[in-house]
Amino acid sequence: MGSGVSIIEAVIGEAQQGLRLDKALADLLPGLSRERLKALIVEGQVTAGGRSLNPSLKVAAGQTFAIALPAPVEAEAVAQDIPLSIVHEDADLIVIDKPAGLVVHPAAGNLDGTLVNALLHHCRGQLSGIGGVARPGIVHRIDKDTSGLLVVAKSDKAHEGLAQQFKDHSIDRLYAAIVYGIPQTAAGTVDTWIGRSDSDRKKMAVHREGRGKHAVTHYRVVERLRGAALVECRLETGRTHQVRVHMAHLGHPLIGDPVYGRDRKGFKSILETLGFKRQALHAKRLGFIHPVTGEKLSFDSALPTDMQELLRQIHV
Repeated sequence: MGSGVSIIEAVIGEAQQGLRLDKALADLLPGLSRERLKALIVEGQVTAGGRSLNPSLKVAAGQTFAIALPAPVEAEAVAQDIPLSIVHEDADLIVIDKPAGLVVHPAAGNLDGTLVNALLHHCRGQLSGIGGVARPGIVHRIDKDTSGLLVVAKSDKAHEGLAQQFKDHSIDRLYAAIVYGIPQTAAGTVDTWIGRSDSDRKKMAVHREGRGKHAVTHYRVVERLRGAALVECRLETGRTHQVRVHMAHLGHPLIGDPVYGRDRKGFKSILETLGFKRQALHAKRLGFIHPVTGEKLSFDSALPTDMQELLRQIHV
């Protein structure tokens, strides 16, 4: 083994009996994503009795696998001095109130100017590398044009603990959304499966049971407006574009959403006047158990100015 490689042993339990190897290991090792584990298996870094394996291998209870975890490679992202709104910070984690328009992670088209670039500068090397790249610390994301709270791990122990809470759906996540129309039911639950759209791979869509990932959103109408409503959405799961897809599925897409909603009569001029060019969605509350201290933490973020102004413009 090369220098800096750590070995993790995983023993298959009854709950993983019959699962694919990559899925079973993802269940046992919440700090590592299934995609990361699949790549490690393909690279020959996961062995049993010294033999390389296939990600699709069906496992049996009692089997033991050795995972060679290479030292994190240096992140390609560069540190940039970008202002951050920090709600909480300690030795293990940091909670950020992200403005709309800030991309979380560098990707094609957004190689810099992201939250990760800002964190690399602010934390100066103190971000978790458990995901396979040194110092990214990202355990969840919110869309570029969604504002609000997210937590970032600074230690590997925090990263693993937070990842497990997201996996267990025990994180308290409450979003504020301004939607077209007024839902007939004042409160309810949307329980569907969400996956990539057949017609547009950049979009997500509701699919039949078993296709995609199970997604559950609990919503409540907070205020009825003129042809619109302020809605709170509590996430039981955290799928890509979940609130946006689920509210559109109900027939009440988010105002300003360029992907899942169309401008409705009477709103286009308001949005143009305000220069409102994003989905009206804000991550207003984030609560979790501190993965190191065990303390119960909860943070709230006020509705940003642009959404407050939108509410004033469409108030009854």
